[in-house]
Amino acid sequence: MKIAYTVEDAKSQVRQWKKEGLTVGLVPTMGYLHEGHESLIKRAVAENDRVVVSVFLNPTQFAPNEDLASYPRDFEADTKLCEGAGAALVFHPEPSEMYAEDACTFVDMTAVTKELCGKSRPIHFRGVCTVVNKLMNISMADRAYFGQKDAQQLAVIRRMVRDLNMNVEVVGCPIIREADGLAKSSRNTYLSEEERKAGLVLSQAVKLGQKLVAEGEKSAAAVTGAMSELISAEPLAKIDYVSMVSWDSIEPVETIEGPVLVAMAVYIGKTRLIDNFIYEG
Repeated sequence: MKIAYTVEDAKSQVRQWKKEGLTVGLVPTMGYLHEGHESLIKRAVAENDRVVVSVFLNPTQFAPNEDLASYPRDFEADTKLCEGAGAALVFHPEPSEMYAEDACTFVDMTAVTKELCGKSRPIHFRGVCTVVNKLMNISMADRAYFGQKDAQQLAVIRRMVRDLNMNVEVVGCPIIREADGLAKSSRNTYLSEEERKAGLVLSQAVKLGQKLVAEGEKSAAAVTGAMSELISAEPLAKIDYVSMVSWDSIEPVETIEGPVLVAMAVYIGKTRLIDNFIYEG
């Protein structure tokens, strides 16, 4: 496995693979990798000749009051996980390598970024779309892999690729959970032991929502109301949102008439956790 620290080194390696007629998979990450990332890499390895994993803590998707400075980092552990999972190249640039001092080009999206995380993190998806576009260009990926835990991000990236006619297939992969149900996340390391137990309320709410929908409940208010009530009973939990939206447009729905995303963001102490489920109908 090779490590590239510059855009040109990464491009040079990918160009060589493309000359050989090899397919390339991309797994974009912000580092501090866990089993969820590992599952994405292994899926990419199974479906492509070579796999690029980007380990880049992207500053443009963090607001000034968010956790960029404290976000966990362990590049040595990340490289071991990538190598063990079968990645061929880790791309680990500095922000100055990815963004010129006078950079003034961004990928901005309307509609699918308005709701859910877009309400409380208004600059987030501009940063996400811009960096993912750049990583797709650098890697010349045939396929790019994203986890369903960040379901709105997955929908946003799919729409960007469609709208901009990009030559890459976006592959969504299932949420990977701890044995007790907590969705795997690099931010779980922020949680104290007490907060870790409290965080289980998110996956419990997911199970409740899934049960109600499976039993035939079609009202968005009934489903999200029951989930919110369950979460609110946990003293350490503070709800950012619990919402049901169209899985295609990320627009709010009142009743289930097609595929929907039921998503939540909840603060456990100071840590913002997300979880969701998708009902295909």
